[in-house]
Amino acid sequence: MLKVGLTGGIACGKSTVAAEFARLGVSVVDADVLARKLTSPGGLGLKQLVTELGKQILDSQGRLDRGHLRRRLFADAALRTRVEAILHPLVIHKLRDDLGSIKAPYAVAVIPLLAENSQARALVDRVLVVDCSESMQFSQLMSRDEESAESARAMMGAQADRQRRLSAGDDILNNDGGIAELIDSVHKLHELYLDIARHPTQPHPGIRLP
Repeated sequence: MLKVGLTGGIACGKSTVAAEFARLGVSVVDADVLARKLTSPGGLGLKQLVTELGKQILDSQGRLDRGHLRRRLFADAALRTRVEAILHPLVIHKLRDDLGSIKAPYAVAVIPLLAENSQARALVDRVLVVDCSESMQFSQLMSRDEESAESARAMMGAQADRQRRLSAGDDILNNDGGIAELIDSVHKLHELYLDIARHPTQPHPGIRLP
């Protein structure tokens, strides 16, 4: 089975692309969804985070205060490294298991930090990068997530720089256009990945869309 890693900068449209692949019947596993499950009440990830960081990361209901922790992570690189060291191995293990259980021509694994994580990269055969301008990222974070300008810049700066992400990709999907253009690009990629799955020994050079 062909395993496609879907990555890209924060607020570049990964979720929209993943949702369209799923609508086409493609099996999609998402590292963020898995991380959320692992850090839900009773989850192994949450237990390990509390052991490492203390109960101050919890809200009044004993759940992970995700918004508060996220802002701390993007403002504190050392803290982010500690949290990633706890959660990434758990997420990678679950991604590997989930991908291994899928029976299909190809599957998509949404991994936001794929360009920064060699273990995540080793899980997939081909990388699709959803790209957009930094001005669009900033605007999306400010409007969609209601982040402050300072927080939005910190989030963007915490990820691999845009050129590093692009250089990690086999295929590039540019999302500076409209939704109709984005969906059309996903459909073209769907046909490409089905063809690769049918003819795995043939060369399939990377493409850039639109």
